[in-house]
Formats: sequence, structure tokens, C-alpha cells
Amino acid sequence: MLSRSVRILILFVAFLVTASFAGEPNLPEVKAPWMNGEKLTFSLSWGFVTAGYATLEVKPIADNKTEFLTYATGNKTINKIYPVADTIYTRVRNKGLMTEVFRKQLHEGTYHNKSVIRFDRKGEKAWLSDTVFTDMKTRKVKRSADTAVAIQGMEHSIMSAFYLVRTMPLMVGDTSRFSAVSGKKRYELKVVVHGKESLKTDIGTFNTIKVEPMLDGDGIFNSKGRIFIWLTDDDRRLPVLMQCEIALGSIKAKLQKLE
Repeated sequence: MLSRSVRILILFVAFLVTASFAGEPNLPEVKAPWMNGEKLTFSLSWGFVTAGYATLEVKPIADNKTEFLTYATGNKTINKIYPVADTIYTRVRNKGLMTEVFRKQLHEGTYHNKSVIRFDRKGEKAWLSDTVFTDMKTRKVKRSADTAVAIQGMEHSIMSAFYLVRTMPLMVGDTSRFSAVSGKKRYELKVVVHGKESLKTDIGTFNTIKVEPMLDGDGIFNSKGRIFIWLTDDDRRLPVLMQCEIALGSIKAKLQKLE
């Protein structure tokens, strides 16, 4: 359950997904407040049980680029039973948040997975490499696959798409659309703006905008439940709460600390 919640609540980051954002070749430089550096710490809970923690971090680097880092793990009790350590790394160009490389490493119990997407804008290809290990100590490979996906030059990784949403006006009633690829399938990814709410949290009360990411058709989220994200109604667009409704209740990621 924890590994599932980690992947759902941190905006489906464990999936090899690319999202295409329509725009001009000469993209503007993103200058949101968090581009100067940000670290958000979340508690992950299922019902009344806090099962783990996750961080989302923004690090400016040289050459007008930025790194996005995500880490999720279980609490001490969960890790004794079912160790979880999931890491996501994304490097983007500040102009348009165009992804250069997306890396994912999942360690969940006896399951170990390493995936990489490299974007070749000029060659109009995204190169995907995915490996599952039976034993990380010996690096014994259970299965491995390399895939090339045709792109049109303006695609995002799912993490850069998440941060891109944080730069949008998000007017109530609006729906932003992206084309998305999962494996060899292409879907329509939508971000629906439901409304504004005042939300009381452990770190204060915030005026928020409630949004819902979803996929049309037989997308990868249909069996996972509806996802809602509450972003602060200001230029920071802080994700103070992320929630997934599933048959067994609600899985939540609550913002606990802002650095």
C-alpha cells in the first residue's frame, strides 16, 4: 500500500510517462519563486496511519538548468516489514522546463527497478531504458528493455509537467490538456481546476485551488482512483495536500515542512 501511495500521490512519478505541452520553439524562462530552490516534506498516510514520508526538492544548477529530486520512504515500522526507498531525478532547462533526463529508482521490498528517459530534441526521440533486478547486491538482472519513442520536440517528463502546472493561471473551470505516453500507448492527460477552498494544515491555513489530473480512455490511473491536489492560491502554488480516493479509503500526502 505504501509503495502504491508513493507513486500515486507524487503525481504518478513511478510511471514512464512523457507529456507534450503545445508551445513555441523559443520558450520563455520560468521564473517562479521556487526556481531559486525549494524543499517540501510530506507525510504519507492511509486513513489514520502515517506510513511514510516524501520530499520534493528543486535545485538550481549551472548553465541555466534546474534539478528536481523526489524521495519517498516508509517509516521505521513499515521499513522493517517492507522496505521502501524510491528516488526520482529530473534535469530540465529553465526555458520552458524542458526535460533533458529523467531517472527513477524503486526499491520496494524485493522489487528493484531502474529506469532512465533521455530526451533528444533535435533527433525527435525519447530513449527509454528500464531494468528490473532480482538482487541489487549482485546486480543480477531479471528483465531489461530499451525503447525509442518518437517525440515532436516539446515533450515533458511527468515531473517537469507537474512543476509546469504550478506556473499556470489555474482559473476555476479551466481544463489544461497534454498528450501523454505510457509505454507504447498515447493518452490524453487533463488537469481540471475544480474550485477554491480554504484549507487548514499542520503548517497553517491556506487559500487553495483544487485540481485533478486525469487520463482519458483506458489510462493508467483508472484503476488507481481519483487524484486531487490542493495548490496554494498564490505565485508559489505550494502543493499543501495530495489525495487519492481508492476503494479502501483515502491515501494522502500532507505538506509538513517548507524550506
